[in-house]
Amino acid sequence: MVVAIDGPSGAGKTTLADAVASDLDCPVVRVEDLYPGWEGLADGVRFLHDLVLVPLSRGTDAHHPTWDWHASRWGGSRRVAPVPLLVVEGCGATVGPAGDLAAVRVWVDAPTDLRRRRGLARDGETYAPWWDTWAAQERALFTADRTRERADLVVSTDLD
Repeated sequence: MVVAIDGPSGAGKTTLADAVASDLDCPVVRVEDLYPGWEGLADGVRFLHDLVLVPLSRGTDAHHPTWDWHASRWGGSRRVAPVPLLVVEGCGATVGPAGDLAAVRVWVDAPTDLRRRRGLARDGETYAPWWDTWAAQERALFTADRTRERADLVVSTDLD
């Protein structure tokens, strides 16, 4: 069973995913490991489906490369063993066929200015020049997919 936590950058997906995984004592797959760089959101979603969720749905180990954000290239690789319950978190975690393999789709959101402050506080100035590029990919992907509308649960984290 997959609990997929999706939403735009800085919304609070990681915080929620960590709490859910801790409470349910299950592992987390982070989609950010699968994006091939700042312009790779759609590719990361495809890799999540093809390399992680499909093998796990068949009861076999998943293997995927991991992106090294500091070196801007693929780094190591990760094995994900089949488990009874898995949390998947990240932008695009419920998009397209990946969403079809989730038992529960959660959309996490907050106002844009708050999300931006959180994102820059989390990732520092490394993220600043890429914020607009990433946000444009999110808007295009989430609009085409109607991701928020297809969520089973919508969570607002605008209480900072």
